[in-house]
Amino acid sequence: MSDAMSRRALALGLGASALLPAAALAQNNDTYSEPEIVDAAERFFGAGAEGVAAVVSHVFSDLGRPNGYIEGEEGSGAIGVGLRYGDGRLRLKNRGGATRVYWQGPSLGFDTGGNASKVFTLVYGMSDPEQIFHRFPGVEGTAYFVGGVGVNYQERNGVTLAPMRAGVGFRLGANIGYLAYSRRRRLNPF
Repeated sequence: MSDAMSRRALALGLGASALLPAAALAQNNDTYSEPEIVDAAERFFGAGAEGVAAVVSHVFSDLGRPNGYIEGEEGSGAIGVGLRYGDGRLRLKNRGGATRVYWQGPSLGFDTGGNASKVFTLVYGMSDPEQIFHRFPGVEGTAYFVGGVGVNYQERNGVTLAPMRAGVGFRLGANIGYLAYSRRRRLNPF
C-alpha cells in the first residue's frame, strides 16, 4: 500500500510541478511587471518625479503585481476637514481601451494645506472596470512640498488601490477619509 501511495504522491507532485509554470505564465499575462509599471509611471510623471521607482518597488513588495492602473490628476485642500477631487483613465491588463473615472471625497484629521497632483494608481484584484465605482476608505499621512511622491492604500471587497501622488503645493498632516469613484464629475464629495 505504501508503494502505491508513493507512486500516487510522485504522480501528483509531477502533475503539480507541470502546472506551476502555466500558472506563473497566466499571472504574467494578466498582471503588469514591475519594469512595465515603472516605465509607465515615469512616462506619466515625467522627469520631475524623483523616487518613482523606489515607491513602485515598495508597493510591489507589499502587494505584488497589479492587474491595472489609473492615470489622472487631482486637487485637494484641507484645514482639519479636507476635500479631494480628481479624474483619470483606468486601464486593466488584457482589456482593450480605458474607462474614464472621476473621484471625490472628504477627509478629517490633523491636515493643513493644499496641493495639485498627478496621480498614478496601481489596481489589484479588479476583474471588471465596473468594480471601481464605489467608495474606497483609506488612511493617509502626507508631506507635500515642492515635489516628491507619496502613496497610500485603499481597499474594498478584495479590490485594492495604491494611489501614488506627485504634486506641487504644501500639504502636511495625517487624515482619514474615503474616495468615491464615479462615472461623472460630482461636486458633492459625499
